[in-house]
Amino acid sequence: MKKNILTLSAFVALSGACLFGQQDKLLTHFIYDKMTINPASTGLSKGISATSVYRNQWDKINGAPNSVLLNVEGSVPMVPGGLGMSFYHDAIGKMRQNSLLINYSFPYRIQGLGTIAAGIGVGMVNIGFDPKWIPPVTLNDPLLPGVNGGTNFDVNFGVMLKGDQNYYFGVSMAHLTKAAIKNVNYSNARNLFIMAGYTHAVTAPTANGLPGKRIDAQMVARTEFVKFSTELNVRYLHDKDLFYGGLTYRITDGIGLMGGFNPPQIPNFTVGYSYDLTLNGLRDISNGSHEFLLKYVYFLPPPPVQKSKHPRWL
Repeated sequence: MKKNILTLSAFVALSGACLFGQQDKLLTHFIYDKMTINPASTGLSKGISATSVYRNQWDKINGAPNSVLLNVEGSVPMVPGGLGMSFYHDAIGKMRQNSLLINYSFPYRIQGLGTIAAGIGVGMVNIGFDPKWIPPVTLNDPLLPGVNGGTNFDVNFGVMLKGDQNYYFGVSMAHLTKAAIKNVNYSNARNLFIMAGYTHAVTAPTANGLPGKRIDAQMVARTEFVKFSTELNVRYLHDKDLFYGGLTYRITDGIGLMGGFNPPQIPNFTVGYSYDLTLNGLRDISNGSHEFLLKYVYFLPPPPVQKSKHPRWL
């Protein structure tokens, strides 16, 4: 009974926040989700990548958030810039949210500094509410919402600098249109993001050009102009990115332990996992949060070299 009451209280609090001024999703592996935070990062890394993250937040609490993310992005010769697609599904209590964004970034090279890019994400957000009330049920109680939902237009915008000296910095704004879905009293709050990161090389790259040992630190701060939250991440990456391990601190919420590896048998494929220790008021009833990551990068083959021979030297 205690768990059910706390779950209901948490859901009511979350519902109020989600309907009228929520912050965007929280991921311990936010370092693999730069595109949905800041569309200017779309395609800035080499290759065409597909990333999927599943998060089970506050395990063992009924109605707690469960989220799935799928990102596909890259820089292809046919498009002058980076192009990507992002799909996000979130289930909180009786509410379901689906977001789909097409992202585009235009990079500009500044000699001696790095690459600066501006990006935009355009898509839609869909909200559905399908309660299954348990007895006692009052069929005509106006305070109990029924099945409902809707879809509206969504836009993100951002700028990012990717420096030549292994650092990046970006500022972005999500939900510029403040998508409102009136029949479920939902309104997307504008979210301001600040991202930054730095990578320190511990050893030089290998003889065949693969990265050596590295330590990277990354940060994302966000606010919907009501609350402010910050996540800090530090990782160690082994030679050739064979494996990584790190720690994430989410201020006032939790500490995350993360690890992952790249199977040598499957080049450019990453498997990751993180476990978050809950530090907020739910720590007595939550078993923490679990997160699973899959990422694959495909590198386009170089264009064929055109050769011609003069008939005299055939």
